[in-house]
Parts: sequence; C-alpha cells; structure tokens
Amino acid sequence: MRNLLMVAVLVTLVVTGCQDNKKEAPALVRLEQTDSLQKIITQKDNEMNDLMGTLNEIETGFREINEAENRVELVKDGEGANRSQQLRENVQFISNRMKQNRALIAKLRQQLRESSFKGDEFKKTIENLVKQMNEKDQQLQELRVELDAKDIHITELDETINTLNSDVNNLTAESAQKTETITNQDKQLNTAWYVFGTKKELKEQRILVDGKVLQGNFNKSYFTKIDIRVSKEVKLYSKSVRLLTMHPSSSYTLTQDNNNQYILRISNPQLFWSTSKYLVVLVK
Repeated sequence: MRNLLMVAVLVTLVVTGCQDNKKEAPALVRLEQTDSLQKIITQKDNEMNDLMGTLNEIETGFREINEAENRVELVKDGEGANRSQQLRENVQFISNRMKQNRALIAKLRQQLRESSFKGDEFKKTIENLVKQMNEKDQQLQELRVELDAKDIHITELDETINTLNSDVNNLTAESAQKTETITNQDKQLNTAWYVFGTKKELKEQRILVDGKVLQGNFNKSYFTKIDIRVSKEVKLYSKSVRLLTMHPSSSYTLTQDNNNQYILRISNPQLFWSTSKYLVVLVK
C-alpha cells in the first residue's frame, strides 16, 4: 500500500512538471519573437537616425550657404575698403560648404543603398538635393559675371568656378565614355558573320570538318561581318543551297532571282541570329 502511494505521488509530480513545461514553452517562444522584433525595430531606428542625421547636416549646409549668399548681396553693392576681403571670405565659405554638401549627398545616397528602406521618398529627396546643388552652381556662375561687370575680381571665385567646370568636364567625359561603351556593346550584340561556299571550300577553311560545322579552329577571317539591323539579305549566287547552321525556319525565306540563283531574306533578324551569330551555307 505504501509503494502504491509513492508511485501515485511520483506520477502526479511528473504530470505536473509536464504541464508546467507546456506552459513555459509558448512563453519562451513569445519571448524569442519579441526579442527578434525588438532587434529589427532597433536596426530600423538606427538606420533612420543615420539617414536623418546626414539629411540634417545637408540642410544646415544649405542654410549656411544661403546666409553667406545674403551677405554677398549686401557687400557687393556697398562700399568700403573691406568689401573685397568680405566678398572673398564669403565666397570661400560658400565654396567649401558646397564641397561638404556634395560629399554629404554622396554619403546619404550610399546610406540609403545599404539600408533596409526601399521607399521612393528618400530617393526623391536626394534628387531634390542634387537639383538644389546644381542651382547653387549656376548662381555662382552668375555671381562671377556680375562681379566682373563691376570690375570686382575675386580669385577664390575663379578657383571655385574652375573646380566646378572641371567636375562638369569629368562628368561629361565619363558620360561620353559610358556612351561609347554602350555603343560598342550594342554593336557587338548586333554583329554577325556569314559565309557560303562549296564543300571543298568550306573544308579547306576548316569550317566543315568530318560533316560537322564550326567545330574546332576554323578560319574566322573567311567570314563576312554584318550588322544584323542593316543587312537582312544575303545573295548566295547559286541554284543549289543548304543552310548548315541552325536558324529558325520562320525567321527567313529562300527565294530565287531572275537567274534562278538563291537569295536569303531574313524577315526576323533577332530570331534568326538567336541560335547562332554565324551563318554557314553550302552551295554548289
């Protein structure tokens, strides 16, 4: 009887322990979920704080630039021995602050790329900041013209304008280089080669080897290079032709001229050259 009582107590303890574990398990899961959520929120907050901090620096820079521009407006029309010195100091301040703002805008753009924010609002904000910088650059250009007209020459302003022109030239050169690269890539994408010849001729150039076409080291200089956007017709000068390379049948037609010699007409260049940029035609 005593043993049975002990067993009953043990069973009760085990059941109670299991129930307690079941209660603790969901609580532990909830705790882990809350912790993960808190980490995400903290990360978002940090990213937002970094973005807003940089944005505030940029806005402060614009405000300081505007204040310096106002001082220039007051001084340039005034008189006094210190006018040139005051103009020089303010122009130098504007130049330095604009350089800082350009660097901060680049930093903000990089921060946005590396953050988890994917909205368009920040992108629009950056575009507006760049637009403001371009407007300030234009205003500096106009200021130099105005001061020159009044026989007021500020060396620092010339240096600032020269730096600006250098930046513009570098951007123009970079843009021209990118355009050239894109043009070359486009040209390569739209370049193809064709050749037609007898079996003997094709074998001699290793274009046809053991009944297989374009295998191994064939003579590429034997081919004619074309722009597929322009050349859509190939005269084959033969009454018997057979295409050895694979091209979709719906993309071309073979027609005969008045001398019964075949002409290959490509109706869909993109489709025709999609399988191979080399065309090999066996003629007799």
